[in-house]
Amino acid sequence: MKAIWNNRTIAESDKTIIIEGNHYFPSESVKKEFLKESEHTSECVWKGTAHYFHIQVEEKINQNAGWYYPHPKEGSVERVGEDFSNYIAFWNGVIVEE
Repeated sequence: MKAIWNNRTIAESDKTIIIEGNHYFPSESVKKEFLKESEHTSECVWKGTAHYFHIQVEEKINQNAGWYYPHPKEGSVERVGEDFSNYIAFWNGVIVEE
């Protein structure tokens, strides 16, 4: 799987975890030079607190376009069947494809 935004590959892995239709990429498969920390968070009732990244390619910035769960809620890893801590998912115009 690849995550692409602004004609650049942001992440690439054959070991994504699919949760609720989203591909979560292992942290090491994401090109960190495109990620900028965001202070934005959101809450999922069963996964916990999501933290976000902005994606920056050249001068273009995609606000809060990547998210991850540094500390998933108790029971959520068992529900998914794999530890998805720090795996990163994308949205907001980021294309995820094979």
